[in-house]
Amino acid sequence: MAETNNTKNIGLRGVKVADTRISDVDGTHGILIYRGYPIEELAEHSTYEETAFLLLHDAMPTVTELREFSESLRSARPLPDFVIAILRALPRGTSPMDVLQAAVPLLAADDPDLADDSREANHRKAVRLIARMASVVSAWHRIRSGQALLPPDNDLSHAGNFLWQLTGKKPDRETAKDLDTALILHADHSFNASTFACRAVVSTRAHMYAAVAAGVGALSGSLHGGANAAVMIMLEALKNEKDIPAWVRQQLDGGKKIMGMGHAVYKTTDPRANFLKDMGKRIGEQLGQEQWHRLSTEIEETAIAEFLKRGKTTIKPNVDFYSAPVYHMMGIPHDLMTPIFAIARIAGWTAHIIEEKFGDAQGKPALYRPSSDYVGNYCGKIRCSYESVEKRK
Repeated sequence: MAETNNTKNIGLRGVKVADTRISDVDGTHGILIYRGYPIEELAEHSTYEETAFLLLHDAMPTVTELREFSESLRSARPLPDFVIAILRALPRGTSPMDVLQAAVPLLAADDPDLADDSREANHRKAVRLIARMASVVSAWHRIRSGQALLPPDNDLSHAGNFLWQLTGKKPDRETAKDLDTALILHADHSFNASTFACRAVVSTRAHMYAAVAAGVGALSGSLHGGANAAVMIMLEALKNEKDIPAWVRQQLDGGKKIMGMGHAVYKTTDPRANFLKDMGKRIGEQLGQEQWHRLSTEIEETAIAEFLKRGKTTIKPNVDFYSAPVYHMMGIPHDLMTPIFAIARIAGWTAHIIEEKFGDAQGKPALYRPSSDYVGNYCGKIRCSYESVEKRK
């Protein structure tokens, strides 16, 4: 007989599985911090490179440390020739997230530190992955589009260089900064599904690349990173809708979701969404695409009002709701929105992998090994007995 367990079948929500020094989410008050720093301050003042260093090293870099870290990222940008050859051999219709997940083990084969599991070697692996995840996404998009690959521009930031290698156009300073800010906002989020997948895999003493491949797979799901593309598909389908409130009510009356609304942790507005909402409004005004902000705001306000009528007071926009139109106005295709999430989150993933490997998270066994209650078939008896196929009816 299975024991009663009031923590099962809830998707581990509210179940604390380890300590971490990396980030914290206060869902009740809408607070997100990285290594003690509020996300609002980092988004306003930091850069993605500096934030990645903070996540990996538990301290803000000095001028010299930041320069050396940025130089290491730049030097790691080029992809190995064999990886590019394999990308060229893939069917052009392959999902970018599948390509990214497949590329991670290929990058492992080129890492000179793969067999070295020291903390220092894992930091070097993290730098290579942060640099090359962006390179894989931009390279795949150009390959599938029949365009020539572009060399990295080492005068550009991590975000700026990605836009250059993706589009073939040098981004203006403001656009590069906007993407940089978006990457900061997505860089970590405590024990979300993909980060937990990374930590669970590396708890077996697998190497960093194996864990990251698992994280990419988890992020690809529509309930995790894949939600941002779904939001933009929704917005485009509604751009000519005359009665948004009626559409919202119809969705809710039919038991359907409004993509980008609600979060597993936040009971108030996702603090990252506030930044992206303001960013989207400003970019829309600059580009003459104000319709996306108007549409998103109308959906948000109507949905919140309808949720309140239905007694659901905690459903607010999440990071996907406003990141989707921001990326769209940057010219980023829908199916690259989740890969960009991965380009940002790799900083957090690798920081968690290093923490899991080296015991910064105290008070847990080395290996994640949850248990379950068996509720399956007993053949109407104490246990099933094997019969040959000829005797089965």
